[in-house]
Amino acid sequence: MPRTPDKHAPRSNLRVVSWCLAGTLGMFAFGFAMVPLYDVFCDITGINGKTGGRYEASATEERDENRTVTVQFIAQNGPEMPWHFRPVTRSIVVHPGEPTTVNFYAENPTGQAMVAQAVPSLAPAEGTLYFHKTECFCFNQQPLEAGESTEMPLIFIVDRDLPKHITKLTLSYTLYDQTRAGKVSKAVSDPKTTTDNG
Repeated sequence: MPRTPDKHAPRSNLRVVSWCLAGTLGMFAFGFAMVPLYDVFCDITGINGKTGGRYEASATEERDENRTVTVQFIAQNGPEMPWHFRPVTRSIVVHPGEPTTVNFYAENPTGQAMVAQAVPSLAPAEGTLYFHKTECFCFNQQPLEAGESTEMPLIFIVDRDLPKHITKLTLSYTLYDQTRAGKVSKAVSDPKTTTDNG
């Protein structure tokens, strides 16, 4: 006996599709908002080892020859971030007070241009007051064309006043997809993207 068509099936299917689309858009919006939300959370709570902004090194700053600190580097991707991202140097021993340069490798393996933003975190959190970045790729968004790769520099100084019991620091970067934010920013700042109807 043939089945009677369900008159409500098209409406039910439409509802399922609508929920799926809403869920996809919601996940994209959440990933897009992760960077500013993380900044606000760290500013309010003062936790999670968020490091400070650009540091101006003193001309009289000297390194402590009698002490060394091991700095480890970790790189990871945020949600839906397809880039290849890793530290070129995974661990280095430094003297407090001396500027040190390391690089992080990033590659955009996709078929389209993308913009990324790196968010740093330091452990133990107690060390954040004593870890200074004079130059960092995390200060700005990083655009890469399709298939492009680059090495991004970080120049840092471990403060001579770092508590004596801290002998190891771990600096972690999480890379987030900010492609849409980058396009919006460029459209606002680049006069070539605006049309003159006058």
